[in-house]
Amino acid sequence: MKISVLFFGVLKDLAGRSSETVDLPAGALVRDLLAYYARKVPRLEAMASSLAISVNREYAEADRPLREGDEVALLPPVSGGSGESGPSKDKNVVQNEVRIIREPIDGMAVSARLKRPEDGAAVIFDGVVRNNTRGRRTLYLDYEAYEPMALREMEALAAEAQERFAVRGASIIHRVGRLQIGDTSVLIVVAAAHRDAAFAACRWIIDTLKKTVPIWKKEYFEDGAVWADGEPFPEEIRRPGGAAGAPPAS
Repeated sequence: MKISVLFFGVLKDLAGRSSETVDLPAGALVRDLLAYYARKVPRLEAMASSLAISVNREYAEADRPLREGDEVALLPPVSGGSGESGPSKDKNVVQNEVRIIREPIDGMAVSARLKRPEDGAAVIFDGVVRNNTRGRRTLYLDYEAYEPMALREMEALAAEAQERFAVRGASIIHRVGRLQIGDTSVLIVVAAAHRDAAFAACRWIIDTLKKTVPIWKKEYFEDGAVWADGEPFPEEIRRPGGAAGAPPAS
């Protein structure tokens, strides 16, 4: 059976391509695909314990069966869309705004779209491209995303923040492509009746986004470029990668 495989971030460099199609025996599992790439790309095996796997844009475990036509993505730790999920055009309908864009982020416009008269607080996190990393002068950044899955994960974060912290709404906007020093890479706005809930929800969203949403950045310096070391995936997500060296299922 034929399986589509996608590579992102540093894995794209190691594999020498962004995608390919592989032919696996019927009944193969995710772990069989991982074992195949552990043999084909030895350096990938060394990274196995830090990887996550998605099947058809959902995080998957090593024992997940694969089927003809499945889309499997090999995901290195994330750095943290143009498919878009935007605000409702009906001003009487309040919903979260989640988007991945390539143009500059207008923070004031995003905040204005979210806020309502009943809100007592609007907390904004503005993630900005800085001019240095570990003492090296940064020239610019390139961001890339597994966009359909990233949007789904961002929408889930906004909805969970509403439920977990009892906030009224949240906007999550992430930019991809080439970003210069001082550009906003990610903007999060949370609106709520009270400031404590808004602060807590905003902090939780950005901390979780940096670990679970498939977006990566490449940093360019005067003496070269590297994919940024990402935050480790939570254990329940990265566990499949640990099985890369496991023997194929019989």
